[in-house]
Amino acid sequence: MLLALISDIHANIQGLDACLAHARAKGAEQFALLGDLVGYGAAPVAVVQRAQELASRGALLIKGNHDEMAVRPPAQATTLGDSTAAWTHAQLTAEQRQFLDALPMTQQNGTMLLVHASAYEPATWPYVYEEEAAIECLAAAALLPDVRQVFVGHVHSQTLYSTALEVPLTTHRVVPGKAITLSPQKHWVATIGSAGQPRDGNPKAMYALFDTATCKLTFQRVAYNHAQAAAAIRAAGLPDWLAQRLEVGR
Repeated sequence: MLLALISDIHANIQGLDACLAHARAKGAEQFALLGDLVGYGAAPVAVVQRAQELASRGALLIKGNHDEMAVRPPAQATTLGDSTAAWTHAQLTAEQRQFLDALPMTQQNGTMLLVHASAYEPATWPYVYEEEAAIECLAAAALLPDVRQVFVGHVHSQTLYSTALEVPLTTHRVVPGKAITLSPQKHWVATIGSAGQPRDGNPKAMYALFDTATCKLTFQRVAYNHAQAAAAIRAAGLPDWLAQRLEVGR
């Protein structure tokens, strides 16, 4: 089965739809959305609707920290992440907020563990942004029966780490479009990047494809109409810096 892994959509319907179309063209048979459906972007209603449609057809969905904030926005915005939570909350219907609230923190599917932030204390939203955090994530995942691959989002970049018994952690070079075989003799954690707000200086959307039969993982980059997504942010009256970062991939 070819599984499309999509995360950190951040209410960017243009980025999400581009990734969905690309994945289907590649033959994806199943989809997993790894959290942060909303937050920052101008189309939370459309994105949640698309997620609900996918869920009705068997897609796997995980809750992200921005999804949680959209359900229960902080009384005062003290971080950049808080900045659009109240606005997003007001846009969503009560039924959509219930949908987000009911999403699980993690899902195990065979040898795969899906989580937004990390297998290590997922409810505290740690970032797997460097090797120490990857080691903590893999150690927590190793306590779960049969888990070999951990797929996460949250960091808005594409990285891959592996380890095996008495073997130090390895950080692998990621090349979009080039498949990497995830050996079942190792434990792996992949951060699949952001479909809706890439932050590596490249505005192309990120997602990944995982072939569960061959254990081949392929990171993907997809061009989309980021100018249209940025224009929607400005039209909604959201902070202009949110539009600017889509235009430059930051």
